[in-house]
Amino acid sequence: MSSGNDANTQEILGLIAGGGQFPLIAADAARQRGIRVVAVAHQGETDPALSDKVDEIVWIRLGQLGHLIKALKKQGVKKALLAGTITKKKMFENIKPDLKGMALMSRLVVFHDDDILRAVADELAKEGIEIVSSTLYLTDLVASPGCLTRKKPTRTEQEDIRFGWRVAKELGRLDVGQCVVVRRKTVLALEAIEGTNETITRGGRLGKEKTVVVKVSKPNQDLRFDVPAVGLDTVRTMADARASVLAVEAAKTLIFDKKEMITYADRMGISIVALENE
Repeated sequence: MSSGNDANTQEILGLIAGGGQFPLIAADAARQRGIRVVAVAHQGETDPALSDKVDEIVWIRLGQLGHLIKALKKQGVKKALLAGTITKKKMFENIKPDLKGMALMSRLVVFHDDDILRAVADELAKEGIEIVSSTLYLTDLVASPGCLTRKKPTRTEQEDIRFGWRVAKELGRLDVGQCVVVRRKTVLALEAIEGTNETITRGGRLGKEKTVVVKVSKPNQDLRFDVPAVGLDTVRTMADARASVLAVEAAKTLIFDKKEMITYADRMGISIVALENE
């Protein structure tokens, strides 16, 4: 449904949507500013509820870059953002690229997240479409420095945070993942293609209890896309794994369901801290 502004003068935003709640929140934030939102959503990933939160929506399969560009250009999009997750394991199951997608994939030496996303951004730029920061209208979701919970990390946990931080940054430098799970300065799990929650669960099985979860941005990460994110689901997974601390990077991490997440963490005795780059 249109917001009622003159279609010829209304600002237009392209929303390239993955899974999770981020695309829905981004769409709401843009439309509250009177911006017309044109979404390109991915089948099997994007929440169908996005259809009710945007002015136009086109559904494509993962890898259909040509279809994506065509849909945005048809609606006159000059500025777009990427929001939401793509289940990495589906890259080996469901991907059906069109000709433009195949051409892009053939040029990539490795299939790292940032390499793929930068390549997509470059292709869009060639077509006159600028990729802007995914947090452009959502600065209130970005983590501020400090301890968010009543419970603060113990001295031992602080040491584990510092140790895990260094490991996570090295993991990110290789563009493998953003999350590590440690205990007593021992690495229990490193994030790869499985994602953060499965990494936390695996680390919990090995550490038994009081594990420390560290999630940071990658060095040289392009914060227009692939911004680290945590939320209520993250902390629920930690509680199931008997983890005791979540440490994230301030100013470079999105926090979803913040109030509910903190309330739950306080109830479960979990510490959440946002730290500036050490």
